[in-house]
Amino acid sequence: MIEGTDEAVASADDAAERRDEVVAAVADHAGRIARELAMLKGGDYGQETFGTDAGEWTVKYEAGAVRYLRFDGRSGGETYVISEHRPPDPEDLATAIADYDAFVASFNEYVESLSGVLDGVDADFPEAASTGTVVAERDRIVDRIRDVADAMAGELHRYEGTDYGEFSTRAAGKRWTLKRDGARASYLRVGGEGGIYLLSQYGPPSARDLRTHVDGVREFVAAFNEHVAELGSDLSTVSF
Repeated sequence: MIEGTDEAVASADDAAERRDEVVAAVADHAGRIARELAMLKGGDYGQETFGTDAGEWTVKYEAGAVRYLRFDGRSGGETYVISEHRPPDPEDLATAIADYDAFVASFNEYVESLSGVLDGVDADFPEAASTGTVVAERDRIVDRIRDVADAMAGELHRYEGTDYGEFSTRAAGKRWTLKRDGARASYLRVGGEGGIYLLSQYGPPSARDLRTHVDGVREFVAAFNEHVAELGSDLSTVSF
């Protein structure tokens, strides 16, 4: 006792323990609501708000579990009945719990309102068209481009004698770049930086892009052949 007072300090243990019991019970019950919402919404994350005469309840869920349950009373103030932070004040919790049944009823009405919403929906869809023929023809053309590009890369590798290199020139009104890794083509790009990759490590070009630029491949190869011819002429007058 402090000198001059006989007043004992009341223990808050009972009130805190009872609060924790109520919060745990709500968390278990609201957890089922969270799982139902997750199934209904088709995702593991989200939130939903339900109105009652006394206010609004917001459920936020993550991975099918309650992240928080918040009550916003119409008279003002908000109470996080469930949260990842501190537990609610017992008086605020009591006010919110008095409206909890109404919240559950609002949730049930929401679910019931969706009953039959898909009745009569025709699930008989037309067959999806096959891309097999287009893909096969695209792959055939890309394989042929790969053969030619690898042959060019092999010639460059033999002449330059380096592990990596590139050949770039203009053809068909565009900038074409053949990048090689050793004697194999790494990529063939048309249009400079940000252009279209007719060959790459990531995947084939679209059929439309291939159709647009396939004729330019012929001009690019012709420009390469002219480049090789010029290399030969550079040595034509060398003698010992």
